[in-house]
Amino acid sequence: MRPPAVLTRPRSVLTTLVLAAGLLVAAPAPSGADTSAPVTPVPVSSYQSKIVNDGTTVYYPSNPTGELPVALLLQGGKVHRQYYSQYAAAVASYGFVVVTPTHRRLNFFDTNYYTSTSQVGETLGWMATENAAASSPLNGHIDTDTMVLLGHSFGGATGLSITEDKCSIPFCTTLGFNLPDAVKAGSFYGTNNAILGIYPAIDNQVPVQLVQGQSDGMAEPAQAESSYAKLQHGPKQIVRVSGANHYGITDVQSPAGAEAEVNSQSLSQAASIEVTARWAALWLRAQLGDAAAASYVLGTGDAADPLVTVTSGN
Repeated sequence: MRPPAVLTRPRSVLTTLVLAAGLLVAAPAPSGADTSAPVTPVPVSSYQSKIVNDGTTVYYPSNPTGELPVALLLQGGKVHRQYYSQYAAAVASYGFVVVTPTHRRLNFFDTNYYTSTSQVGETLGWMATENAAASSPLNGHIDTDTMVLLGHSFGGATGLSITEDKCSIPFCTTLGFNLPDAVKAGSFYGTNNAILGIYPAIDNQVPVQLVQGQSDGMAEPAQAESSYAKLQHGPKQIVRVSGANHYGITDVQSPAGAEAEVNSQSLSQAASIEVTARWAALWLRAQLGDAAAASYVLGTGDAADPLVTVTSGN
């Protein structure tokens, strides 16, 4: 039996005012934000829930209308969900319910925060339960047939494995995995599929975007380029973010407990979070049929945003 969702009173936050480590943290709006983007971010609220045994923070537009797609954020290795509060809120401000489970499990000989392909099915179960719960702020507002994926580092690699519709070690912790029809697309930051210098073909069954900080010293830009070339199916895209490093989407650099980045970041955290969240959110909206978002991520956005260079393929 699935445990009931654990709810607390929603907190209203602006796009850049979110819950982090139990405190409300205000981040200044980055001056470099691209005002030509076709979707205006809206205020966001958050509350605490639980997906099976994983503590989860849920971010959603404060005044939801209609049914919203769910974005499952797969955390980086050893990174607690609290460090994605600003990024998750920024993506949610573009019209998504963003869930950030803290998934703790054994990965070979290390028990820590590591994602798993099993989280897809668990999140789909949560979506149905939450949408039907009269006490939920999202009662009747979740599109239970639509999930997209966000991922960082190890979580992004898990996301790539999910898109291939197969059970791959070390990401699959069950006897098998089948990609649900509800999963429509993925956007992964600081991610590659290198295995001892080898880049296997990626038989992705849904559209994939890679977002890569050009100052990343842990998952290097050349590795992302090699992985992008191995994506077998389109639509696909790689977004190169100038001045961002491996922790360009987390609230702080080198979050406590995680591996330390070796390269500094020339962008402010606010700027790197804004640009990465905007490109991820609009790519995902485009794959769900938003024509204006598609026009931006596949056309006008590259020239309008001085922080990125973009390559797309079909």
